[in-house]
Amino acid sequence: MKKLVMKKLVIGSDKSGFLLKEAIKKHLTEQGYEIEDCGTLDMEEPKPYFQVAPIVARKVQSGEYERAILVCGTGMGMAIVANKFKGIYAAVVENTYAAEKCRAINNANILTLGGWITGEFVGCEIADRFLNTDFTQNLEPWRQEFLRNADQKVKELEEEIY
Repeated sequence: MKKLVMKKLVIGSDKSGFLLKEAIKKHLTEQGYEIEDCGTLDMEEPKPYFQVAPIVARKVQSGEYERAILVCGTGMGMAIVANKFKGIYAAVVENTYAAEKCRAINNANILTLGGWITGEFVGCEIADRFLNTDFTQNLEPWRQEFLRNADQKVKELEEEIY
């Protein structure tokens, strides 16, 4: 698996995703990532998913960060909110295979996880796979071409909507 050059990441969680987010943040910091944590920063003053996801999504949307990780109870609330922003492709992931494929096939730029669903060790493995997979990586040339065209069509659709 190719190691991603990017070593900057934005991350966030609500109260339900706090412990998993903290484990992933520690894991990635130990690998040399520079991480901006947009909250929840402690369990005493938790932020809800609908406040954290827009902060993180805007940072990816602006180009300040290429990718992000969001964690709530199921990962679904964060994904729903983040996907309201143009150019954001947030994927709810529960295993390493899906983490790789959401990048290689769908070019997802935000990983969302469920703190009630995913254990810390697996969450760290999922984050590694998400961060170390490029769009169309390890796919056949015909599939790479198809997916690049599909990605362009999705962007065109976004232009109609936004």
